[in-house]
Amino acid sequence: MRVQAQVVIRDTKLALAREELAELVAAAPGLPTRARLARKVEWLSERVQDLMRELLRLQWMPSAVPRSALQADLLAGVREKAVLYVGNYLSREAGQEGDGANVAQQAIEQAGGRFLHHAGGDDGADDAAALEAGLVAADLVICQTGCVSHDAYWRVHDHCKRTGKQCVLVDQPQAMHFVRKEVLAAS
Repeated sequence: MRVQAQVVIRDTKLALAREELAELVAAAPGLPTRARLARKVEWLSERVQDLMRELLRLQWMPSAVPRSALQADLLAGVREKAVLYVGNYLSREAGQEGDGANVAQQAIEQAGGRFLHHAGGDDGADDAAALEAGLVAADLVICQTGCVSHDAYWRVHDHCKRTGKQCVLVDQPQAMHFVRKEVLAAS
């Protein structure tokens, strides 16, 4: 009789728990999907943290990957593609003037790419049309942001965003100097 009472109590608790679960599921539609998505978000957060740690490790230990190997990987993707360089700059390091477009041109042509150039100035409608034509013809765009007009910058930004074209915005002119040193060393 005690065993039967325990079974009745257990079955009653189980039935109440099932009813409560049914009420919760009815009150929160899509709960299983949200729970699955929450687990996926947690996994993705852990993955992002792992990648950030790896990035920091590579930044603090630059000798782990030689720069020439990095440059080779970057420039391998340029082979047989048109690259538009928008902007110009002059470097006054140690009294030496160097044109950023020439540095980029050497690196791109050595990698087997086709170099396109636009100064990015405010020379009127013809200049805007030439920039648009270059953007349409290019597979990749490199924009020297500090050395182009606001109009050219926004045209490049808008075009790349609309078309999904890969765009590299170079903020500091010194970013091209490592390319020059590596390209000249490889020659």
